[in-house]
Amino acid sequence: MKKRSIKTYIFYCSHNLEAGRFSGLTSGHEGDTIKVISLPCSGKIDIPYLVKAFENDADGVAIVTCTRNECRHFEGNIRAHKRAEAVESLLEEIGLAAGRMAVFECGREDRKTVLGEIEQFIERVRALPPAYTPTSSATRQENTIA
Repeated sequence: MKKRSIKTYIFYCSHNLEAGRFSGLTSGHEGDTIKVISLPCSGKIDIPYLVKAFENDADGVAIVTCTRNECRHFEGNIRAHKRAEAVESLLEEIGLAAGRMAVFECGREDRKTVLGEIEQFIERVRALPPAYTPTSSATRQENTIA
């Protein structure tokens, strides 16, 4: 049985991780789209950015933050957690299955563990019903024009 291809966005704090850390993540996901987006701090992620990822047909969105009390910008990781919770709540309100948003805290020693957790998140999202159908973008565009 062929597994369903999914699209995942991963936002991460560039002070905590380097982009090269995610290179191994894409190797086992042929057919999937994994977009890795660097932020100066995970606290810079805002609700409109997260919602826009879902508007662009993302099946799941993850944020990788520093561990609590290790953020260079005092409370950036706490803000990221709160914003992810708000978006998860919005997704539930519009009828999308819960579990499409995730926040992973990553300390200096936890990098391999977090990559494994992201792998598990991607597989959990794959098991959810599709967030959109191929015609949903066309329908959304028609509704906007009308």
